[in-house]
Amino acid sequence: MKHAAPLPLVKEVVLIGGGHAHALVLRRWGMNPVPGARVTVINPAPSAPYTGMLPGHVAGHYARDDLEIDLVRLARFAGARIVFGLVEAIDRQAKRVHIAGRPAMAYDIASIDIGITSDMPDIAGFSEHAVAAKPLGPFATRWREFLNSDAGPVTVIGGGVGGVELALAMQHALSQVGKDAGVTVLEAETLLASIGAGTRAKLVAALEHAGIAVREGVAVESIGPDAVVLSSGDRVPTAFTVGAAGARPFPWLADTGLDLSDGYIAVDATLRSLNDPAIYAVGDCAYLSHAPRPKAGVFAVRAAPVLTHNLQAELTGRARKHFRPQQHYLKLVSLGRKTALADKWGYSIGGDWAWVWKDRIDRKFMDRLNNPPKMTAPSVPANAARGVVAALGPKPMCGGCGAKVGPGTLDAVLGRLSSPPRDDIETTAGDDAAVLKFGDVRQVLSTDHLRAFWDDPVVMTRIAAIHALGDVWAMGARPQAALASIILPRMAETLQADWLDEIMYAAEGVFTDAGAAIVGGHTTVGAELSIGFTVTGIASARPLTIGGARDGDALVLTRPIGSGTILAAEMAGDARGADVAATLATMTTPQGDAADYLSGIAHAMTDVTGFGLAGHLARMATASGVSAEIELDQVPLYPGALALSEGGTRSTLYPANRAAVLADMPDTALAALMFDPQTAGGMLAAIPADKAEPAVAALSEMGHEAAVIGRLGPASSVVLRAR
Repeated sequence: MKHAAPLPLVKEVVLIGGGHAHALVLRRWGMNPVPGARVTVINPAPSAPYTGMLPGHVAGHYARDDLEIDLVRLARFAGARIVFGLVEAIDRQAKRVHIAGRPAMAYDIASIDIGITSDMPDIAGFSEHAVAAKPLGPFATRWREFLNSDAGPVTVIGGGVGGVELALAMQHALSQVGKDAGVTVLEAETLLASIGAGTRAKLVAALEHAGIAVREGVAVESIGPDAVVLSSGDRVPTAFTVGAAGARPFPWLADTGLDLSDGYIAVDATLRSLNDPAIYAVGDCAYLSHAPRPKAGVFAVRAAPVLTHNLQAELTGRARKHFRPQQHYLKLVSLGRKTALADKWGYSIGGDWAWVWKDRIDRKFMDRLNNPPKMTAPSVPANAARGVVAALGPKPMCGGCGAKVGPGTLDAVLGRLSSPPRDDIETTAGDDAAVLKFGDVRQVLSTDHLRAFWDDPVVMTRIAAIHALGDVWAMGARPQAALASIILPRMAETLQADWLDEIMYAAEGVFTDAGAAIVGGHTTVGAELSIGFTVTGIASARPLTIGGARDGDALVLTRPIGSGTILAAEMAGDARGADVAATLATMTTPQGDAADYLSGIAHAMTDVTGFGLAGHLARMATASGVSAEIELDQVPLYPGALALSEGGTRSTLYPANRAAVLADMPDTALAALMFDPQTAGGMLAAIPADKAEPAVAALSEMGHEAAVIGRLGPASSVVLRAR
């Protein structure tokens, strides 16, 4: 009996925003996916803050990581792609989502969960001198920066429950660090007008006990760097001003043509737009036309199961469910220190126990999202040939350069080639590019392709293109032309066109910026996404090779290492989303300017890719007849890589890389990273020692995280050492 091939993709589901409901949808989707449908979540950041824990973070009870929902980890669990970006518009006729800096993204079904904003653009000076409490991410960052500064008076514009909760939290945090310069709450109408009298009385008492000033019935005229000016002309001294009133929908929704209610997307009982059945909306950005409710996170959480069911029902033809929000819900309000009020049915009680209760609820919610269950790999059939288990290894095969054939196997096969030398081709053992001679002209030719390790074709293509250009750049050549080699997974023809649009958009951007033209290529359909390019370049002088390094040269590396470890951990759901995003941001940054600068002073240069830093350096040293020494503590690392290495994470190519290099290395997690396969890795250049520090300074000015990582010495029985 044959094993079933993966089903072709036929539908695109796009989740716009990483709000609470969408985070829960991802978790539920991972437990029960719909074969043939791809889910994409679009969010500006790799994580989304949980509103319930924000006051605790502001007060200092939680670290920033404690309140961040890791969307990267959830997307991996759900088998979804995540796109870091801001949606600017929706073309409902073409069914396209427009994202800044990317091609339009197609959808069959879209869901919107982007929250609201408390930005106050109508107040003069707000954008320059204040921060909105929502979205939460930018506010939390600005608050931490303020708390670590000389601080000063704080002003909260808005006297609702949210504004009062923030004021109490900020007052507590300031008092804990000895920077209590006073907190003032400004309310245009009546303080806490939307809650019951009993809860209001308790919160007013808490404000008075904390020494927080309250001014009701005042209008803000303008905001300056050191004062809030009221319409009466009074000036309220301030060093940090936060807007917590007038929460409103994001303005771009007004241009979608969707039915809106006061700017919020009007939805029916199934959470679908009233005038577009292909679009759903949940959370604070939605208006429940069948059962209007106040803006509260509890409704987004309760809506998530219904939204998940209805999205899947839309794809499979099943009946949709109705969302019936509760009339009354429990509100737990933090009071700054570790105490809280519990409010429901107009009654409230409070104390330290309420904080413990709230803390337990919040932490359990976050644990569900940030630690989804580990999905077990399919078992090997009982009648499989002996050796299958060993060949599979203990974990799934990595993508990118982690999926390459090991250097030992590759060298053994290439060593058996017996092609006769040619006068019109120059090669150096160990170089990844050939040099073709046309009279006095030298053309560099190289090819590379990557097995996809990231589900976004745009990001994957940028990395593959930069990776393929690495060999040309490393030889000091100017990129000339590129041929694409694309393997798409099985999918409907309409999706093929959409994916190829995204791939070629990204490829054209990279190669055009590098000065090269895409002149053709080849596409086919296979088991999984694979992207490669053949690249040519023109060298104005004799190309650099790995064989020209000299005794006494300094070794300069232009970017961190550890990407293979980060990506292996991401596949297993163990990497922090923020670390993954930071690594991808570096990998998608071209290095043509760095290579151009270094080629003018380097004796030898290569790009660090599949064989790892140690492997490529050992090849350079062997080809040049020298030895090399790495200063381990000087090698720049991707954030999170060392911690993951210390925890035992290794790329699947690591054992082959380590076995291929005769090196005097300590048995440490840091040393292990020297053998970590890199994708779109940095330039490694051997340059005169007196030019090393100026080179690092120049490269840093260009935006590269460059460092002097070691030196070359006389030939030795041990090619590579580390200290």
